[in-house]
Amino acid sequence: MFKLILAVVLLALSVSPAVPQVDGVTSDVHSLPMRFEWRQEGPAETCGTTCWSWVSAVGMITGDTPAEFNTFVQGRGVQGTVIVLDSPGGSTLGAMTLGGMIRSLRMTTAVGRTIELPARDGGTPQARLSPDAACESMCAFVLLAGIKRHVPAEARVRVHGIWLRGRSHDPMTASYSGEDLAIMQRDLGLLAQYTIQMGGSIELLATAARVPPWEPLRLLLPDELRRMGLINLDHLFDGRALESSHRRCDRIGANCSRRAERFKQAR
Repeated sequence: MFKLILAVVLLALSVSPAVPQVDGVTSDVHSLPMRFEWRQEGPAETCGTTCWSWVSAVGMITGDTPAEFNTFVQGRGVQGTVIVLDSPGGSTLGAMTLGGMIRSLRMTTAVGRTIELPARDGGTPQARLSPDAACESMCAFVLLAGIKRHVPAEARVRVHGIWLRGRSHDPMTASYSGEDLAIMQRDLGLLAQYTIQMGGSIELLATAARVPPWEPLRLLLPDELRRMGLINLDHLFDGRALESSHRRCDRIGANCSRRAERFKQAR
């Protein structure tokens, strides 16, 4: 069954999937396809011997993003590390596949903006994290993939419903075929499965689905983020996770990481 669902997701990536519409104006870097970079905290005199490293993930999620991530992680020890998201969203199926890969690597997800610092004396470039960042649309479902998930108080997580690619700019006057409606139903079904398997609340999907593409994205409040399962870690880098995520996994009766296998990118 896992292989069958995986095949459906990967096959669907090659056709016209439903894609959440993103409101507002994004910066150039956020409108480009998502890129992944390994970052080291600095400067050293600030963090000393406790400088942390993380994966920076910035930009739009596309159908090619899972393959890009698969290439990025080769030869890097990213198992159990932190991936910091700053994204306006993008491809529904691309996001689910990326999320499955993140879960299989047992990574921690967070929302944040990576600010690069000047390299000193030709050394390795260093960076710092800013909480002034946004995780919008399908990025919220990638955030859900982390074994531990952190959203700083200053960050913004916004959602709305998925729509068909190419129809979101004028959805009220666009025409839709029976095949288009079938694609929407398929993607919603897969997204509902994904949400539950990642240990999230179906309230997340229901809240997003109530916001059509012609309305502004819906900002999730702090209590909603925790209730929907998007936060289970109060402090990023100190390892103090709340127990709620583990209890949720136990209630469903399966190991969290195993549930992501059906959405894992084929190697």
